Amino acid sequence: MTKAEKTAAIDELQEVFSNSNNFYITDYSSLTVEQISNLRRICFEKGVQIKVLKNTLVKKALERINETAYTDLYDALSGPTAVMFSESSNLPARILEEFRKTHEKPVLKAAYIDTDVYVGDDQIASLSKLKSKEELVGEIVALLQSPMKNVVGALKSSSSTIAGLVKTLSERPE
Repeated sequence: MTKAEKTAAIDELQEVFSNSNNFYITDYSSLTVEQISNLRRICFEKGVQIKVLKNTLVKKALERINETAYTDLYDALSGPTAVMFSESSNLPARILEEFRKTHEKPVLKAAYIDTDVYVGDDQIASLSKLKSKEELVGEIVALLQSPMKNVVGALKSSSSTIAGLVKTLSERPE
């Protein structure tokens, strides 16, 4: 790779990492070509982008973005590396967890989730349980709607009760 090609690759990676709030650094070594293809297919179907990248290029791209924000990730940038990019913070962990029911790898080296760094394969279980932004917004909306539904229900039932009572009293002979 020439110096110009490296610079272009770093620029491209810098843009990808800048636009991604969530990415997972994994070790895919010892997976067969068929297994890697299956993993790529699963990722594609679920909207997760997976790329096999050179560690030095990743490190240089991250350093260009912010010299200190990604320092905890640099130790994970060794050996064969595939990076998973996703809009959802928990989807790559769920994919890895599901895939590893039948395979030993890929192993999670580190994950970057909205400015937080998770290091080590033991983090997959906790990362897969994280709620996505959409799930959290849905829960908040449901919580906000619940009291309103109770109030509206109470008003409707009490108004029909009052209306029934008034009708009964008006029909009663004097």
